[in-house]
Amino acid sequence: MIVTEEKPVQILELFGGIGSPRCALRNLGIPTKAIDYVEIDEKAVRSYNNMFSEEMPYKTQSVVGWNLKPDILIHGSPCQDMSIAGHQGKAKAEDGRINRGKGADEGSETRSSLMWETVHIIDQMGEWKPQYVIWENVKNVKSKHMIANFVRYQKELERMGYTNNYEVLDAREFGLPQARERVFTVSCLNGEKFNFDDLIRTPMQDIRNFLEDNDSVPEVYDVTQPSVRSAIGKKGIRRATVIEDCAFTITTRQDRTPTQVIDCGGGRFRYLTELECWRLQGYTDEDFERAKAVHKRAGRYYTALYKQAGNSIAVPIFESIFRKIILNETA
Repeated sequence: MIVTEEKPVQILELFGGIGSPRCALRNLGIPTKAIDYVEIDEKAVRSYNNMFSEEMPYKTQSVVGWNLKPDILIHGSPCQDMSIAGHQGKAKAEDGRINRGKGADEGSETRSSLMWETVHIIDQMGEWKPQYVIWENVKNVKSKHMIANFVRYQKELERMGYTNNYEVLDAREFGLPQARERVFTVSCLNGEKFNFDDLIRTPMQDIRNFLEDNDSVPEVYDVTQPSVRSAIGKKGIRRATVIEDCAFTITTRQDRTPTQVIDCGGGRFRYLTELECWRLQGYTDEDFERAKAVHKRAGRYYTALYKQAGNSIAVPIFESIFRKIILNETA
C-alpha cells in the first residue's frame, strides 16, 4: 500500500473505543486520514476527542448509506455477549429455558450482534470496498456456542470478495507484559490470504517498566476490602492473583474478584492504577493524561479510564499488522 503525506491511509473505525489502531498508525509515523470514528460510549468518545484533538475533532454522524472510501476498516464489536466473563452466548427464552448461541445472532439485540452492522455498512459502500477489514474479538468467538456466527461472518465477507484468515494473538508476543489472547480476523480484498506467521513479534518487556513506584501510589489503591484480601492467593472464581512476571488480562474493573493485585511488601497489596492499565495496553502516558483531563474521579477511581483500558485492543498488535500491510515490514 503506497502511503504519502498527499495520499494518507484512510481508516474507518467502527466501535472505535479510544482509538487503538489510530494510535498504532501515529506511533509508526504513517500519514493517516480518519474518515470516521463510530463509538456509542460517550466517555470513550470524550477521551478519543482529546487524544486526537489536533488532528480531527469528532462529530456525531452516521456512516450508513455514505459513499465512504476507507483503505482499512477496523472494528472490534462489543465482546461482552461472547466472552466467558459475559453472557457466554446464552439468552433466556420466554419459557425460562436457556437458549445458547444468541450472543451475536443478527437481530438478537445484544451488543455483540452489532458485528452485522459492519457487514451492512460494507455492503452499502457500493463498488468501493476497503482493501482490508480487521476484526478483533475474544477467544470465545470460536467456542461451540459462537462458532456459527463467526463462520457466517467470514462467509459474508467472502461473498463481498474478501479472503479471510484469523489467528489468536497474545499481547505478550508483542512486547506487553499482559496475558491477553484475542482473535484477530484479517480479510483481504486482493485475494491473498493474510499470513500471521511473519508478523514482527517482540520479546515481552519487564513489567516493572509499566508499573508506578509503590511509594508514590496513593493508599486509595490499596486492597482494603476483606472479601478481596481473603481471596489473595486463592484459586477459582473468588480469587485475587498476585502479579509477578506479567499481568493477567486487563478488565474494566480492578477492585472486584477475580482480580489481580501487586504485593508491595509489608502486608500491603494494591490494585493496578488506571495509568498502569493504559500502559499495559500499549498507550503512552501522554495518551492517558489527555484522556484523564476530560474525566472526573467517580468515587475512589477514574472508573471510565479503567473501563476504556479493559475494552481496548493492545496497540502493539495493530502496529505489527500495519507494519506488514502498509510498510511491507515482516519478520
